Amino acid sequence: MTTATVEGLTDARARELAREGKANAPVSGSGRTTARILRTTVFSFYNNTLFVIGFALLALGRYSDALVSVGLGIINAALAAFQELRAKRQLDRLQLLAREPVTVVRDGVERSVPPSEVVVGDLVRLRSGAQIVVDGPLVAGGLEADESLLTGESDPVAKAVGDPLLSGSSCSGGEGLQRAEGVGVDSHAGRLTIAAREDTTGLTPLQRRIDLVVRLLILLVLLMSGAILAQAALDGSTVLRFVQTSAVLSGLVPYGLFFLIAVAYAVGAARIGGRGALVQQTNAVEAISRVDVVCTDKTGTLTSGRLALVEVVPAGGDEAGARALLGTFARSVASTNATTTALAADTSLAGDPAEVLDEVEFRSSLRWSGITLADGTALVLGAPSTVRPALADAAVVSEDAVRRRTGEGLRVLVLARGEGALHDADGRPRLPRLRAVALVALADELREGVTDVLTGLAAEGVAVKVVSGDDPDTVAALARRAGLDAPAMAGPALARLEGPDTDAFDEAVATHGVFGRIAPEQKEQIVASLRRRGHQVAMVGDGVNDARALKRAQVGVAMRSGSSVTRDVADIVLLDDSFATLPPARTEGRRIIAGVGSSMYLFLSRVATQMLVILTVTLLGLGFPYTPTQVGLTLFTVGVPTFFMTLWARPKPPDDDLLVSLARFVIPVGVLTAGFATAIYAYLYRRIADGFTGTPFPQAITLFEQYTGLTYGVDADFVEASATLGAQSAMSVFVSSTAIVLILLLEPPHRIFTAWAPVSSDRRPTWLALGLFAAFAVVLVVPATREYFGLTAPDPPVVEIPAIALVLWFVTLSVALRYRVLERVLGLRPRPAPEVPTTP
Repeated sequence: MTTATVEGLTDARARELAREGKANAPVSGSGRTTARILRTTVFSFYNNTLFVIGFALLALGRYSDALVSVGLGIINAALAAFQELRAKRQLDRLQLLAREPVTVVRDGVERSVPPSEVVVGDLVRLRSGAQIVVDGPLVAGGLEADESLLTGESDPVAKAVGDPLLSGSSCSGGEGLQRAEGVGVDSHAGRLTIAAREDTTGLTPLQRRIDLVVRLLILLVLLMSGAILAQAALDGSTVLRFVQTSAVLSGLVPYGLFFLIAVAYAVGAARIGGRGALVQQTNAVEAISRVDVVCTDKTGTLTSGRLALVEVVPAGGDEAGARALLGTFARSVASTNATTTALAADTSLAGDPAEVLDEVEFRSSLRWSGITLADGTALVLGAPSTVRPALADAAVVSEDAVRRRTGEGLRVLVLARGEGALHDADGRPRLPRLRAVALVALADELREGVTDVLTGLAAEGVAVKVVSGDDPDTVAALARRAGLDAPAMAGPALARLEGPDTDAFDEAVATHGVFGRIAPEQKEQIVASLRRRGHQVAMVGDGVNDARALKRAQVGVAMRSGSSVTRDVADIVLLDDSFATLPPARTEGRRIIAGVGSSMYLFLSRVATQMLVILTVTLLGLGFPYTPTQVGLTLFTVGVPTFFMTLWARPKPPDDDLLVSLARFVIPVGVLTAGFATAIYAYLYRRIADGFTGTPFPQAITLFEQYTGLTYGVDADFVEASATLGAQSAMSVFVSSTAIVLILLLEPPHRIFTAWAPVSSDRRPTWLALGLFAAFAVVLVVPATREYFGLTAPDPPVVEIPAIALVLWFVTLSVALRYRVLERVLGLRPRPAPEVPTTP
């Protein structure tokens, strides 16, 4: 270990140590590199497949097909990369230590240097208000360290020569010299910063379910693609047809769900931002809605960090005089603290500032402070146990009165007056003979709305646990004031339960609601214990000691007034330090879950339909039923409605059986829609093909030559191309119409549509469906849009046959959903039928 003399290090030795890497260099870098983020978000397996297909289509001159095939994947990749790079930048700039210069002793003189230039062995001068930037013992002087941000202990800790000082704390009183031993990454602040920078971003339950569905579909698409493309190769398909088929098959994967959920999260974050919260991790909008346990710190979270005067109990019965004297004391001291600041601001206390001849500032080692006025009167304010021995009338300050108030979580002090000096002959503080003036009770000020929020959370079945570094009894009393009456446990007792067998530890965490004298690492362990038991946990804190617990929880919530480290690692920051923001955030999260859930019904129904149509049509030997541009019609029939239905969704509790519910809806819809669509395709394909084998109508020949760009009697594949295009057009009209009708089944405007859900009071989805029908009609009528999507003109067969099939499909599907035919066939317990009102 490098040592230092009273002169400190020489400047040359300090530079030498800095070159050896023993300087207090800021911690840099986070867990994930930019290259890794880009590799995992942009160049994923799915995106790489789209890129290959897109370049192939571009090479073949099929620009519109390429745009439809890869556009959505590129947008989604860009959003994902932007979000993760933003989070990385935020973590990279995270620093626990301030950048203000510090004072070191070099070559026997004091000089100011940046914190990063402090080296091992330096002597650092600490004065009141200075931040401690390195670890090491106090080697001279005496001071008090404010470690509240590190440990949660609200009272300053007295430090004598030889006691360790931790970086990240601050000097709240006194003066001394510290020898630097732990610097940079080896310091307490460095280790905390590294832990806070760890990448702990995880998927929410909804994201995991979507990811599972997409992975399963990718597997199915790969298997199906292998068979279909192999068959196409054997049949001698052209390169263009081969690439177009690949584009359609890759488009079956509902990757738009990720895009949709990203947009939904962004909209939810904006709405919550209007309520006073900054969402830094977008999926926290959903995660907060699933939380069933909220762990919260006490100081700075449940409380504002300020004290409030609760009671003044005069010793002689003169309450007005006692209040005036208390006000004079608070407004006359030069060295203020939280107590005197609160008293001076209390308008119920009279008393003006007075001339002070002598003063003893408050220190936790003294546990009292005092002033001597110009007339020689000494006023002292201190802890009852400290002041009582100096009282001539100690019986006035009864232990029962003090104990009763401290049991209620109040901070009890004694105001006394006397004659005599406040320092002895050697200049050390001492108490003169005193007489009691009043018993003063103060309380931590609860943040506005805390009690209402805790009551509301309890009503929703959300458990609240207060986890603090303060005394357990004090924390429990304050929790009771906030409306939370739960058994308390001290950190040392909890530590004795730690071990390889976590059952006892987990049981203690589950059965207690208040934890005091908790170390920072224990906060993280408590959150981990709750997660082991399957709970969704939100951690609310404001200090550095809360940072690791915030990152361990599913949702980390920080106060704006808290430390910069806590704000940077939090998923949500309460900008106005108000708990009242949490309920709206939960409501918005539930709205998003409900909206994305509804959107999944539409997305997966479309995917199931297309997959079954492709399989059945291919098995019938009728060619490939889609082109990439025809698949692009889903932008109108699925993409647009899912976006608006997500925005318009009503909040409701998360559905833990979402995948089962999806299967009960999607399978019947997919099977029936694909069945009718295949029948339409096969009928029109055969009808058109047969029409060209005899004596075709000249008008039909002219139309299909325009549609296909081929010449009848010259191009050998004219009949096949014409039959395919006509069948595709009719099938697209039918499938697009069914997708729009599904909106009415999910949000029924009338009891006719209540086969799956009850009548909805929201008429916006109905107007959306009507608008989509009108937009689709425009697509069919306008030649430019019709040609873009590869459709024929709305001739009678293309419209009439799908219209008849649509009515039959709706009746059949309504019966299947209303009477739960799928569940009955599979022998499953039927899902309860929706409640249908007796009147429209």
